[in-house]
Amino acid sequence: MKPQFFALACASVIAFSATAHAGTLENLERERAMTINTFMDASLSVDERQAKLDSQRRRLVDLERIVMRDESLRGQNTKTVRIAFQNYDVTFLGHASAEKGHTMFDHWLSQFDVSTDSLMATRVGRR
Repeated sequence: MKPQFFALACASVIAFSATAHAGTLENLERERAMTINTFMDASLSVDERQAKLDSQRRRLVDLERIVMRDESLRGQNTKTVRIAFQNYDVTFLGHASAEKGHTMFDHWLSQFDVSTDSLMATRVGRR
């Protein structure tokens, strides 16, 4: 067996096992973090950001459904699970924004008492 093939096979097994051990809630949090990063990415144009957010919204909503139906989370009293379900509007960003009829960005900002108008009215400066 060639050493390069063996190294590639080992790397694939390690990557798969690391992904397999990640729970549904951790995967949801990772996807939500990537979505929020897209909100803040100044290097994206408006059209690029919208296209990226559209695909992320679909993945986020799918992961939210998986977490809501995950039987292994029932009865778990870990800090991560408690916080996730206590903060529904932040954890389940895709569903909560659709329920309230807001964009994900506007909904996320509203959870921290910031509106798009107040954000646009700010100016950059030092304190």
